[in-house]
Amino acid sequence: MKEKVILAYSGGLDTTAIIPWLKEHFDYEVTCCCIDCGQGEELDGLEDRAKLSGASKLYIENIVDEFAEEYIMPCVKAGAVYENKYLLGTSMARPPIAKKLVEIARKEGASAICHGATGKGNDQIRFELGIKALAPDLKILAPWRMTDIWTMQSREDEIEYCEKHGIHLPFDTKHSYSRDRNLWHISHEGLELEDPSCEPSYEDLLVLGVAPWQAPDTPETVTMTFEAGIPKSLNGKEMKVADIIAELNVLGGKHGIGIVDIVENRVVGMKSRGVYETPGGTILMEAHAQLEELVLDRDTYRVKKEMGNQFAQIVYEGKWFTPLREAIQAFVDVTQQYVTGEVTFKLYKGNIIKAGTTSPYSLYSESLASFTTGELYDHHDADGFINLFGLPLKVRAMKMQELEK
Repeated sequence: MKEKVILAYSGGLDTTAIIPWLKEHFDYEVTCCCIDCGQGEELDGLEDRAKLSGASKLYIENIVDEFAEEYIMPCVKAGAVYENKYLLGTSMARPPIAKKLVEIARKEGASAICHGATGKGNDQIRFELGIKALAPDLKILAPWRMTDIWTMQSREDEIEYCEKHGIHLPFDTKHSYSRDRNLWHISHEGLELEDPSCEPSYEDLLVLGVAPWQAPDTPETVTMTFEAGIPKSLNGKEMKVADIIAELNVLGGKHGIGIVDIVENRVVGMKSRGVYETPGGTILMEAHAQLEELVLDRDTYRVKKEMGNQFAQIVYEGKWFTPLREAIQAFVDVTQQYVTGEVTFKLYKGNIIKAGTTSPYSLYSESLASFTTGELYDHHDADGFINLFGLPLKVRAMKMQELEK
């Protein structure tokens, strides 16, 4: 009986070419596994394509709700943003994909898992760290790193290889960005984006929305409610998290929200340039942060910002299944117990504009913040506070004066 390998399959050019390659070089029985994280119409026709390419079976596993509730929301609650711009759309999707690949491998009695990530990217690390953490006994195949037998070095090579094996694909080499899409975002790399001096061709590139200058001339008001850091309703309608994100994607895309052009530092040490569309995610993160401003005390807010940056680094580097991620997430969950309330904002030409925030746990006191004197604040108290708060500065200045004399 042939050994089985589970291929992380997207239906794209790389993973399609890998199917005949695995059979040719290893004589594996190839079972494809496509994890549905919200790719939408990209999943259409995958079963026929996988079978025609030589796969014995295709699993399409829908994990949209799990992805939204167990992976996206921890990142939202943590305020996890990599290098101040990237909302981790691809990064946060890799751990649940790795988890599901391991589950299918166990179910099928497979001895190996194969992925199509390149040897220069982050995804190879994310997939493999996840698999190692959950199934250290399984072999991992990464064709792009096996340069002695994987001789294809370009999309043109892959298309030619597929054609030779009777696989005819709806791809070409001139109009194909390298994309990754899920419920949270879509990323774009390749073509003119490989040169940071080039402006993105937004007319050809954008999928989820429009550029801000193409957005409507009239702002749109949106209201959301949260309970313990979790979104519960959108414009008065209660929905599960995945549906809220999907609806926010439509609203945000319409108004040119969440388009990021970034040169980021990959885990492997190089810089890469990409464009991310995260319309719904950008709105959700901003709305959540807007509510946190009201309810978190200063010290907790400061430490949480630090933990959020650490959380982003952990997720970006593929270290989801680690004690450190669990510990930081536990801290974040404690900070979220009072992040409850209503947030209103306007969407307008790429901007999210505050329009009012309320919470039963708000720490904002109008009598304290007002320029008029309130009951809880005596202006004279500031004298002693400033004297003590500035004492180290004053002592140092006095010592410096003595030295100068």
